[in-house]
Amino acid sequence: MVACKRLNRLIVIVLSWVALSSAAPSVEQDALPKMVFAHFIVGNTRPYNVGDWARDIALASSKGIDAFALNVGRDDYEASRVADAYAAASGTNFKLFMSFDMTSLPCGGGGDAGPLRDYINRYAAHPSQLRFDGKILVSTFGGEYCSFGTGSLNQGWQNAIKNGMPPVHFVPAFFLDPSSFGGYPVMDGAFNWNSAWPQGNYDTNFDSDNNHISHLGGRSYMAAFSPWFFTHYGPDTYNKNFIFRTDDWHFVKRWENLVEHRSSVAFVEALTWNDFGESHYLGPLHGDLSRSDDWTAGYDHQGWLDLLQYYIQAYKTGVYPSVSQDRIFLWSRLSPAGANAPDRVGKPDHWQWTQDNLWAVVFLTTPAEVQLACGAYIQSTTLPAGVGKAQLPLQQDCSVTATILRGGVSTLHFAPKGFDFRTNPRNYNFNAYVAAS
Repeated sequence: MVACKRLNRLIVIVLSWVALSSAAPSVEQDALPKMVFAHFIVGNTRPYNVGDWARDIALASSKGIDAFALNVGRDDYEASRVADAYAAASGTNFKLFMSFDMTSLPCGGGGDAGPLRDYINRYAAHPSQLRFDGKILVSTFGGEYCSFGTGSLNQGWQNAIKNGMPPVHFVPAFFLDPSSFGGYPVMDGAFNWNSAWPQGNYDTNFDSDNNHISHLGGRSYMAAFSPWFFTHYGPDTYNKNFIFRTDDWHFVKRWENLVEHRSSVAFVEALTWNDFGESHYLGPLHGDLSRSDDWTAGYDHQGWLDLLQYYIQAYKTGVYPSVSQDRIFLWSRLSPAGANAPDRVGKPDHWQWTQDNLWAVVFLTTPAEVQLACGAYIQSTTLPAGVGKAQLPLQQDCSVTATILRGGVSTLHFAPKGFDFRTNPRNYNFNAYVAAS
């Protein structure tokens, strides 16, 4: 069921692509608190208990994440897992809020609002419930087709989550042309899900964000961030097999855009903490992996978390933190995009969009030479103090290493275990291998 929901979700994303125009943001939101959330797929927590939630909450909180957006669908165990999450968050500063997965939950009749209202009412007074401007924050994935029996999107959602309810601040991810937002006063803001990745073969930019912001009339804007995207389900399972382009240090460039435009961005939601099937998980590989083992086993992404923490602090404060320790962050695929493999699923759609490069982000206390190597191929870059970027083409069977040198002397040598590029892969795995010194 979980992967089926993810299939429906990806269909919504693909069908919702629209031509996005660039427009200057018109709203200043500096006075609003900056918060960062992580999208959490409750459907992948069937085996979780309160202790599992507590560990995830502690880890996320330690990196500057303020809340989990709890993506809930129709599976019968999800309400119990949500209760466990709220129990685990009790007594901490970490918050939770509902993000209704409308590709799973029905919304055609008036009675379909019942589960949504139950969730909101059940946790309205809970100390771990996230509030914004004194109201309960509620979001969605999809739902732009929901009428709840009224024949109207706006009236349907008004009846479902606002009429006769505690005050709600509603920031849905509706896949609509932003120019239509003025017709939906039930929206207190908008969550721009597709801003997390370029929707074509180009670098990340802020055009989609600007288009949303310019049509919100001062309402809250929630931007998305995601480090990666690859899914590889065959037609005999969930039949989704494609990538989004996350080359050219997409992780860092997306955050640089968010920090630059922070005055117009009320919230950032990281996609995701645990959507393993789409390879954009930031948390540990734990719980129900949603049949993703072929491309997630051995691909721990937690090496990204300290890098995420750095940019979260910059977004919240408007000032990039000083670098107090040399660090190296590395990621890449482990085989060429153009390689052929004995894989019954086949190459993912858009495989031509990605380059065979190692991407490096380096924290330096003082200027240094940074040397990236894979086998006999070595490339050196001189970088200033602070945060710098480097890259290395990957062309042959080799193992990745990175070295920081000052005055010709190595001050940090990093040889991450398992970071081995192979030109003849056994399957098409476009997931990112991530390592941090």
